[in-house]
This record gives sequence, structure tokens and C-alpha cells, in this order.
Amino acid sequence: GARVAMKQGRDSACLCNRPEAGLAGPGAAASAAGTRWGRGCRSRGRRRKETRWERPAKLPRLGEKLVTGWPVPQFVSLFLPEFPVRPPLGQPQLQILGFVAKGSFGTVLKVLDCGRKKVFAVKVGVVPKVEVLRRDTLKQCKEEVSIQRQVSHPFVHCLGDSWQGQRHLFIMCTYCSTGDLYTLWASSGHFAEATIRLFAAELVLVNLCLGRESLWMENILLDERGHLKLTDFGLSRHLHRGERAYTICGTLQYMAPEVLSGGPYSHSADWWSLGILLFTLATGKFPVPPERDHLAMLASVNRCSYESPGSLSRGLSLLLSELLCRNPLRRLRYLHHFKSHLFFRGATFDAELLQKHPVDVVVAARQAEEVALESSMAFADFDCDLLASLSRPWPG
Repeated sequence: GARVAMKQGRDSACLCNRPEAGLAGPGAAASAAGTRWGRGCRSRGRRRKETRWERPAKLPRLGEKLVTGWPVPQFVSLFLPEFPVRPPLGQPQLQILGFVAKGSFGTVLKVLDCGRKKVFAVKVGVVPKVEVLRRDTLKQCKEEVSIQRQVSHPFVHCLGDSWQGQRHLFIMCTYCSTGDLYTLWASSGHFAEATIRLFAAELVLVNLCLGRESLWMENILLDERGHLKLTDFGLSRHLHRGERAYTICGTLQYMAPEVLSGGPYSHSADWWSLGILLFTLATGKFPVPPERDHLAMLASVNRCSYESPGSLSRGLSLLLSELLCRNPLRRLRYLHHFKSHLFFRGATFDAELLQKHPVDVVVAARQAEEVALESSMAFADFDCDLLASLSRPWPG
């Protein structure tokens, strides 16, 4: 009896050491079927079978990035995960409807998603992927997508998708049919203070939401109801509260003195840019003309008094003087400062209420443009697979 017990104990120990001992149910029986004779453990005078066993695939933990089962070339993996690979056969064809503009990332095209029957704006990288690596601008391209994907705001341009083709990078966003604020300002000259108050409230909410954003009129789109949509995050960066930067980037006429001098500067520089933008919308001209470089621009900024014209109301003049303050610590920056300000008396800073009514001057300009476009279209439609090699030139 003792001899039988010892033999059974050896058999149990042998089974526990086998890989299939961790399997249960029918799977274990199935794995034992496809076996070969091996050495090492004996049971009742016969050699036990050794199982050909493969370890089951490990499931990724929560928050762990998935790894593809096929090798990814380094030329492709460098742009991941912001620019994933899209298989050409599974992607619906995009039909180019026209040329929109050129931004810091590249050419912006108006396209039709033939599968969803919806119009989008697609940014095509201004340079091929090889040039992105050669010019060391990979981080800038990836940060533009990363920032835009993280920000969810009613006055920020929504990111639809991003991917990489064989040669180029692509960013697809919602299409704003009314154009940008600069084009509207150039045709109108200046805006009424009621319109400036609405635009200023929307921009204050965006400035409070975003980290470091280069703010100028060309970067602000208008939706079909005339409300603002900030876009083009190519010169933006992740700047935490209290953090300082030293890079001179953006448009010279919107730069604060501390940016032009090479820093350090913080989020206060964004409020100076807002003051320049509101001054330009109200007066029809920039307070300081453009200069050839940042040093000449800094000298002009230091000489300028930034006095508001007498035609502006006391509230708007006061707002501009408190935004265009050379001391960054004394600029307006908190929401309660704007809510209690004379210029915003009776205004709301609720995003839903701000979007409730259309902006009359924008809607009127859009209707006039649509009538003009019906008589002469600038571009003819043609089919183009944006994932294929870009051998043909873009329109415009």
C-alpha cells in the first residue's frame, strides 16, 4: 500500500510539472491528443507522453498599448501612434473638391468622404515623411495631433482622423465652410463692438482651456453660424501651469515683448496676443506694423504707446490697456477678471449660450460668397486616393 501511494505521488508531481497541467476542461484533453512520446516520467511501466504546448497569448493590461503581430518598419513606427497606418483597401476613397488654404502643417484640401457622404478638410503634409525626419520636425507634427486630440472644446477645431501614407502625413478635420477670421476682417475693415464682445468672450474661454497656443486671425476659422474655431496647432506645445518657455515662435505682430526678447515667458503671453487681435478687429489695423525680424519688432513694440482711438468705448479701451500691459504679471488672465469687466457687462461666458445665436456679419458675408461661387467654381472635381503615392500636384 505504501509503495502504491509513493508511485501515485510521483505521478502527480510529474503531471504538475507539465505545461498542460495549467489547462482545464476540453482544452487540456485536446492538447494531450497531439503528443509525442518523451522521457522523464513513467506511469505504470509506460513512458508518459510529452505535450507540444504553446503558451497562450498574454492579454494586455488596462492602459497597456497594443503591439501589432507583424513587424513594423522603423520608417513607419517613428510616426506612431499619432499617425497610424491605414490599409489602402479598407479606406474609403476621398474625392478632392478644392483647395482651402496653406497652414504650418501643409496644404489644406476640401474633400468628400464618398463612404459617409460628408465633407471634411484634409491637411496634407507640406513635406514628405523623409523630409520631416531630415528637418527634425517629427515632434512638432506629432504634438499638433496630440494636442488637438486631447482638447475637446466648442471653440476648437475638432480632429476627425490622422494617418500616414507611403510618403506623406494626413490630418482630417471637420470642414468650416465660412473661412477664417482674417479674410472676414480684411473684407470688413473693422467690426462693431457687439461682435467684438462675442468673439472676445469665445477667445477668453479658449485661452483659459488651452496651454500654449499661438493666437492670430489666420488660425481662427468660422463655422456656419459664425462662431470661432481655433485650428492649426503646429506651433503649439504642452506648457503646464507655471512652466516657462524660451522659444521665439509665431507671428511677430502678435508676440508679447517677453517672447520677442527670447523669454522666459508663460501663459501671460497669450493674453497679450488676444489684446493685439481685439485691437486689430476694433480699429482695422495692427497697432505696430510688421518688421523684418524679432529684434526690430521688439524695438517697435517698446516704442509704441498702444493708445486706443477715441472712437472706442471706455470699456473696450480699458480692456485693451489691461491686456496690452508690458508687465506680464499685471495683465488680465483669470475668468473672474473678465466677468466683472466693464466691457463685458451683461455678456455671458457660457459656451452654449454664446453659440445660441448666429453672428450676423459672418452669416451675411457667407451668403454673399455662396452667390459668387455659384457663377464660377474655382476648381473642378476629380478623384484621388489620398493614400496612394502623391505623384500628381495639388490644385492651387
